[in-house]
Amino acid sequence: SFTSLNHDMTLPEFKFIWYMEYSHRMWGRVVGLAYILPAAYFWRRGWLSRPLKGRVLALCGLVCFQGLLGWYMVKSGLEEKPDSYDIPRVSQYRLAAHLGSALVLYSASLWTGLSLLLPQHKLPETKQLLRLRQYAHGTTALIFLTALSGAFVAGLDAGLVYNSFPKMGERWIPDDLLAFSPMLRNIFENPTTVQFDHRILGIASVTAVTALYLFSRKIPLPRRTRMAVTSLLAVAWMQ
Repeated sequence: SFTSLNHDMTLPEFKFIWYMEYSHRMWGRVVGLAYILPAAYFWRRGWLSRPLKGRVLALCGLVCFQGLLGWYMVKSGLEEKPDSYDIPRVSQYRLAAHLGSALVLYSASLWTGLSLLLPQHKLPETKQLLRLRQYAHGTTALIFLTALSGAFVAGLDAGLVYNSFPKMGERWIPDDLLAFSPMLRNIFENPTTVQFDHRILGIASVTAVTALYLFSRKIPLPRRTRMAVTSLLAVAWMQ
């Protein structure tokens, strides 16, 4: 792509982006080894229970899948596009898949670690507690969807389209929101729609987390759970 773009790039500038990519790959391999080597050691020593063996195998498989997905994503940014001389970029679909699998891997790892380190609280299954749990699961799904929509913003450079808030330019709803045909394509490929959706999902996530916190205040919960919900609220607003 040097023949079409970035003619003025110097060797130090190229080295900077090359080392960023190289460091990311090396770090990913270190993470893979940090999973697989201890898992093999603990397995051989007989320190893993049968259910934990299944979970460890799933996590190690997810680590390998994450690496392959990363390679598949980067490959899309190196493909020649004869009718386009735009800035080379990876597929927003593959970027979202790579980020999504990383979030699943991180969440599953954290859940597994905390399950082993902290004893589970035995709480009475009241109607309020069940409702809180359902609402927490729904909020988790919303946050996950918001993060995936952020990958589409990054993949399309959609953050550069509008830089004002809460309006987009002079309008609450921009004119080119449904410019692409068929209409469904706008959700994934129109930078304006992608940024608009990400804003709406972000606001919805913060609202849902705030509501979850307020609802949790009405229920007698263990100190650890209260700390978790309060931390979630603080991180959501900071984000």
